[in-house]
Parts: sequence; C-alpha cells; structure tokens
Amino acid sequence: MTDKKWAFEDFTEGGTLVLGTKVVTAAEIVEFASEFDPQPMHLNEEAGKASILGGLAASGWHTCSMFMRLLCDGILLHSTSQGAPGIEYVKWKRPVLAGDTLTARVTVLSKRMSSKRPNLGLVMMRAEMTNQNDEQVFELQNTGMFLTRASA
Repeated sequence: MTDKKWAFEDFTEGGTLVLGTKVVTAAEIVEFASEFDPQPMHLNEEAGKASILGGLAASGWHTCSMFMRLLCDGILLHSTSQGAPGIEYVKWKRPVLAGDTLTARVTVLSKRMSSKRPNLGLVMMRAEMTNQNDEQVFELQNTGMFLTRASA
C-alpha cells in the first residue's frame, strides 16, 4: 500500500486537474535556446520581433519542458507513475513569449488496466497550457502508466 496521493484508482475519467502556473522569463528562454534550440527568435528580442512569433519566444521544446515540470510537481512526483509509452501528439498553438504566465491542466480522457500487468493501469490524458489571456499555447495527449494503490 502506498502513501502517494495519486495511484491508478485516483484518476477519474472526465476529471480535470490544474497543475499550477509558471512565469516565463527572457533569461530562461535564451538559456534553454542557447543549449538546445539556438534559432534567432529564441535568442534575441529583435530577431523574435522580426519573426512571425512577434517577440522573444520560447522554443516549442522549452514549452514542453515547462509543462513537464508542472506535471511533475502537480502529479507525477506524488504518484505511482511508471513513466509513459509515448506521446500521441503535441501541438504548439501560439508563441510563448517572455513575460507570459502559463497555467497547465490535464483532463483524464480514459483509463484501463493493463492486459499484461495486473498491477498497472493506463491513464490517457489531454494536457493544455494557456497564457495570461486564457489563450491556449500548448496541447498534448499521452498515456501514463500508474501502479495500483495496493501494488505500489
């Protein structure tokens, strides 16, 4: 038996969980881009303004990383998570600009027990992040693997 807040049984189909918020800074956009995605619109305000993004914009991969941190803090680090077999899709809907405040949430689409592992459940979730104007900037769908409470 586990003392974790989230085990397979604790997810409800149709339920939505707010994961938290994150203020995006120019310094972190440049730091991430410098190491992982050094395109001009992610490194320089003027290049960002000259692009279709309209300003210094976070890389889509940086946006995914910010979501992952909110997911970890909001659910995964307090759960029986065993990882995920992959991601069905990820969409970057709007630019994430320096100064944006992002809010992440997940909605449970479905859940089922594994046909091969009797102590493991699969939870399909759709995630989104919105900015301070309630505009969707990110959408992702994937299935997470969680142990049952009794087996954890």
